[in-house]
Amino acid sequence: MSLADKVLAVNNDLPIRTDQPIHSGKVRSVYWLTEADSKRLIKEKGYDVAADAPLAIMVISDRISAFECIWHGEGGMNGVPGKGAALNAISNHWFKLFREHGLADSHILDIPHPFVWIVQKARPVMIEAICRQYITGSMWRSYAKGEREFCGIKIADGLNKDQKLPELLITPSTKGILTGIPGVPEVDDVNITRDDISNNHEAFKFRSPDDIAQYEKLLKEGFDVISNALAEIDQVFVDTKFEFGYVTDAAGKEKLIYMDEVGTPDSSRIWDGPSYREGKVVENSKEVFRQELLNYFPDPDILLNKERMDERYALAKDNALPEALLMKVSETYVGIAEKIIGQPLTLSENPKAEIIEILRNDYGLID
Repeated sequence: MSLADKVLAVNNDLPIRTDQPIHSGKVRSVYWLTEADSKRLIKEKGYDVAADAPLAIMVISDRISAFECIWHGEGGMNGVPGKGAALNAISNHWFKLFREHGLADSHILDIPHPFVWIVQKARPVMIEAICRQYITGSMWRSYAKGEREFCGIKIADGLNKDQKLPELLITPSTKGILTGIPGVPEVDDVNITRDDISNNHEAFKFRSPDDIAQYEKLLKEGFDVISNALAEIDQVFVDTKFEFGYVTDAAGKEKLIYMDEVGTPDSSRIWDGPSYREGKVVENSKEVFRQELLNYFPDPDILLNKERMDERYALAKDNALPEALLMKVSETYVGIAEKIIGQPLTLSENPKAEIIEILRNDYGLID
């Protein structure tokens, strides 16, 4: 097989039994199982969920997005080799560590294949729970313009780019477009304050005001577990995004859990420790790809200026990126994954065929 053939770019065409439309996001596709299959698997596999809980198969891909676009490469390479396996392996590693430290559960019930999660349906909290340990990225850009308040938090003068902050900051933003919340613009991914959340907890889908403190506790605990583990391999956990939601377990107890991926190069910034101590920032995250794109195109303003979105979409559609560029990104993802999990990453020769065989033979989800 060619390198392009080993990339899983299309993940919404698997013959998984479902009676609902397949939801295909930038990276993952979600197949909601039939009611009968959900109930059967809960019973057969002993999942700790309510007997009537809806389940889904979540399949990751090797697609890569940046600047709100999906990108492709030369020779039909419509993704980054190893990216999907790296993201799942890293998330699986951190979720296992969370359980060992007694933190909250996640939406993942089973991992049939390195590209696949079986998940339970959760009621999402409508917050992108972002925390920052260093001043960089959008926070630094705002700070450099003279802003000294970020998500309602006062920031001291005299900070330098990429400097460690005096404390871990929680800087949330909205998940989706929320309406009717005083002072919160009706647009996706807009920064909000803790007061916005506490004054409107129901609008953000929190069950009670007390759960706001619980989400902050889980965010800080999760960040600390990952940050400490990364420090052991001399990597710096810079910032990250968590998502949370509610599920009901087999005993009928509703609980707040972690959702989506955690601590991955897509959802976090990770810096190489030795380089940082030498005064250089070496990214082990998707920021590598973003910087490669900014350097590759002669007019990077197209990628940064939201008033040029039509040009940006055309740029992504009409330009096949060099294979060498995508392989550099592949090395970043696979390299940090192998550091984190402490062993070589298993890369599938034909992931789609493997997934179909497992879901048919071991889970009875393919006719």
